[in-house]
Amino acid sequence: MKDGIHPNYRDVCFVDLSNGFKFVTRSTVTTKETIKLDDGREVPLMKLETTSESHPFYTGTQKSIDSLGGRVEKFRTKFARAGIPGKK
Repeated sequence: MKDGIHPNYRDVCFVDLSNGFKFVTRSTVTTKETIKLDDGREVPLMKLETTSESHPFYTGTQKSIDSLGGRVEKFRTKFARAGIPGKK
């Protein structure tokens, strides 16, 4: 095999920010942070917004978040005037 063409795989800890779920797998991702695991190893840390532990497709639940303060309501009002029926 040629030298210098293969990626540098190493153990990386991925953390789901929505529920704290952690898993370790081999990856080439570049990170700035590290985490010390329960077994004493210090590995790079990659923070994720969602994983299979929190994604609605895998969990079977759905969250409705209106974090922008009424944007959904503005959308519904706008299209209610256009004559498109909405949920009642």
